[in-house]
Amino acid sequence: MKKIFFYILLLAAPAMASAQNNKAYEMNIGGVKVIVQPAGNEIAVVQTVIKGGVQNYPAAKAGIEKLAITALTETGTANDDKNSFKNKLDKVSAQLYGNAGTDYSSFGMNCILGDFDGVWQLYTDALLTPRFDAKEFARIKQDAINEVRANEGSPDYAIDKMARQTAFAGKAYAIEPGGSVATLASLTPAETKAYWKNLLTRSRMAIVVVADVDSADLRNKLQSFISKIPQGKPFVQKKEAFKPAANSFKPQQRDNATNYIQGIIAGPQPGTPDFNAFVLAMNIFSSRHFLEVRSKNGLSYAPGAWFSPGTTSYANISVSTTQPDQYAAVARQLIEKVKREGFTEAELKNEKTGYITGVYYRNETNQAIAGALASNEAIHGNWRRAITVGEQMKAVTLPQLNSVFNRYVNNIVWSYQGDPKKVKPTLFTQPTAPKITRDVKTF
Repeated sequence: MKKIFFYILLLAAPAMASAQNNKAYEMNIGGVKVIVQPAGNEIAVVQTVIKGGVQNYPAAKAGIEKLAITALTETGTANDDKNSFKNKLDKVSAQLYGNAGTDYSSFGMNCILGDFDGVWQLYTDALLTPRFDAKEFARIKQDAINEVRANEGSPDYAIDKMARQTAFAGKAYAIEPGGSVATLASLTPAETKAYWKNLLTRSRMAIVVVADVDSADLRNKLQSFISKIPQGKPFVQKKEAFKPAANSFKPQQRDNATNYIQGIIAGPQPGTPDFNAFVLAMNIFSSRHFLEVRSKNGLSYAPGAWFSPGTTSYANISVSTTQPDQYAAVARQLIEKVKREGFTEAELKNEKTGYITGVYYRNETNQAIAGALASNEAIHGNWRRAITVGEQMKAVTLPQLNSVFNRYVNNIVWSYQGDPKKVKPTLFTQPTAPKITRDVKTF
């Protein structure tokens, strides 16, 4: 079960030479924070961030925000129907795109600097006057439903969804941003348009610009745009700590070719002293977990362990295996060994080097830079962290690394999909790790 590490929240500053002054700066326009990073190239990227994510709607309306974001570019605007709108973008090879996530949504534009004025008009039209045409809305809603059905057929998606809904039962993080077939089917164009109108408020917004644009011209454009958006009710992004009171295990019958297991563990909140050290600790643990589960014991072709940073941060450990009981022993023995013996200086040094190199490598595009600034602002409340995180990671010490692993990697909420007859839940929930009873290497 292959998992992708979620680095976007942790990206650092771009290594680029700006034709102007490449120092990022901040403006406040009409109560909206605007973050500007000169780019040093001929590409312009703008991202409007809407904070809140799954905190913005009840579980019965899951998917409404994602559908609304999609509608901005797929249902036309007051000035253009869908085809006219897309033709204007295609003529200059520009892109408008959006995404709705757990903690925030974003809507962006990407174009050549010389086309900025024309694309900016299309961009603001999409945000301010989306048409929500009934025929086009029906099309994108059906696309969303088809996507959900396709995802539900994936064992990796299914176990991840079950794990989050089990660990965060009754909380916003249990809500699936993409919705379900039932919640999507009930949404109407009028309801979704009204939702978007109420969501687009200054109190929830931040704007990121990565481009070499004239500061005065940019300010004028932003003032005109923001003046058309209501202030809205005061909004504060809620941050919640996740700390399981005990180990737990929830099985579910599913006709998979093998058995899928995922455990959710506590993690430090953004902005706390433990956060950066835990990022590195989980990356190192992931490598150890892979070596122990696959290479040494042959229990899975792709075991995973990763950190999911957000307004509620948590760690994950997962596997697909025909021998779940043996996995329980191997994984829990590994956790106890790390807590007992700790990581090494060599591991920390190598992880810092790899992490920081990866950060700069991934920040080779304006869009990635904008994403880093946006996510750090939405999650950490501090866009400047996108610029300083590399130096912050260099400062993490081995005692900090070992301390945070011991502090957070304790009780685990386990979810299981497969054949319940092939697993002993007590091996996952008993206070101490079970013994490893085999050494035959077979996937």
